[in-house]
Amino acid sequence: MTATTAKVKKYRSMRRAKIRSTIIYHVLVTMMSFLMLYPLFWMVSSSFKPNTEIFVNVTSLIPIDFTMENYVTGWKGFAELSFGVFFKNSILVAVIATIGSTFSAAVCAFGFARLRFPGRNIWFVAMIITMMLPGQVMMIPRFVLFNEMGWVGTFLPLTVPAFFGGAFDIFLVMQFIRGIPRDMDEAARIDGCSWYGIFFYIIIPMIVPALVTVAVLTFIGSWGDFMGSLLYLNKPKYYTSAYALKLFADAAFTDYGATFAMSTLSLIPILTIFFFFQKNLVEGISIQGLKG
Repeated sequence: MTATTAKVKKYRSMRRAKIRSTIIYHVLVTMMSFLMLYPLFWMVSSSFKPNTEIFVNVTSLIPIDFTMENYVTGWKGFAELSFGVFFKNSILVAVIATIGSTFSAAVCAFGFARLRFPGRNIWFVAMIITMMLPGQVMMIPRFVLFNEMGWVGTFLPLTVPAFFGGAFDIFLVMQFIRGIPRDMDEAARIDGCSWYGIFFYIIIPMIVPALVTVAVLTFIGSWGDFMGSLLYLNKPKYYTSAYALKLFADAAFTDYGATFAMSTLSLIPILTIFFFFQKNLVEGISIQGLKG
């Protein structure tokens, strides 16, 4: 009876310790999450405040004088163009770039992972080297090239390069393809399937998580690409939302309310994409990390 009582007391003590540690863990995680998300909450809250209140009532997330005027003003845009035009441009650029990056990553990754061709290792090393170059190094050469081609002032510099593959995207998809047994390829070849058939009917269905990861990351990157829009777009009717947001600020006056309001709306497409595909995104990144 004494031994049983001691075991019960030990079990209860361990259970209480586990409950305490769980509570402390969740409290700390909640506090850290709130600290990281506070700027986002503050931006959304400030989008409903008048400009005179934004930097007066800084710490409070609850507007004293609730207003929707910032959304009305921000949606009017500028240069006789509503913000809907800039949203449309962003969606167009992001969708085209996403399609191009996803397709080109799948094709190039399949070629490197499955096919044998002259110079394969050299091209692969060259691709990896491009991942080590900072994006700032390539800004001037790219601008000069696109300017000579007459692409500056159009969406072409923001969309066409995506159809030629990104090094990170290709490498990520390659990790998935390398995990697929080659026996499946050989069996398909024996049955008379060509490499095109193997690619479309065997490889593509099995690397969906990787393709979704590439698509989501590309969409998010294209949607928030301020530098690309700044370099290549010189007409208001072609501005994307990321670039248009900057134009609510000038040397004389910055309409912070309208800026925060349109920034809040600009988050909706990204959050929607993330919540719909977060399962595939997490799976794609985690499996790629394990295989790497």
